[in-house]
Amino acid sequence: MGRDAAIGFDPNVFLTRIDSRKTKRQYRSKQVVFSQGDNADAVFYIQSGKVKLTVVSTRGKEAVIGVLEQGSFFGEGCLAGQPLRMSTASAMQSSSILRVDKTHMVGLLHREPEFAELFTAYILSRNVRIEEDLVDQLFNSSEKRLARVLLLLAHFGKESKPESVIPKVSQETLAAMVGTTRSRVSYFMNRFRKLGFIHYNGGLQVHSALLTVVLRD
Repeated sequence: MGRDAAIGFDPNVFLTRIDSRKTKRQYRSKQVVFSQGDNADAVFYIQSGKVKLTVVSTRGKEAVIGVLEQGSFFGEGCLAGQPLRMSTASAMQSSSILRVDKTHMVGLLHREPEFAELFTAYILSRNVRIEEDLVDQLFNSSEKRLARVLLLLAHFGKESKPESVIPKVSQETLAAMVGTTRSRVSYFMNRFRKLGFIHYNGGLQVHSALLTVVLRD
């Protein structure tokens, strides 16, 4: 298949055409899609909205490991033999989510080469993102990690100009994503605002100048 065909493929349109072995459901803000420890028996696709992935340690400490947007798959660990969910997925806003059971998803990947190519490319890009997050946690300061999270949420590099971060992400959630305290996030957010890197105007607006914090030695 040619590269242009892959770029033109719309998984949202494709998944709405598959048979009754998929289900569509609306989720309210903060409603749980699946919980850590649940049986891993399906793959999910976000048609609209945002989903937060969190994990809780045996000592009760929670960490945010991802924020997924429209067009994202999640729960794909079941395809690699994962018997139980390793994280909790919950909606961050009103969201429309498709559920495709594991058996049917495996069949789609075998029968539909175009879909299999798209899905494989998505998984590879997610792996790259996870590696970047790990390096970020190991080597960068909490200020740099926060700046990177804000830029990613604002889609910096994907659009001609960053968009407002909608829905509003709480400082508690940002702290969990960065791996620091809420007070440190509050301190850095005030600092970024005073420097003109962010501002509030019906939502959080992130400016490309924030990239200087990430690139700073």
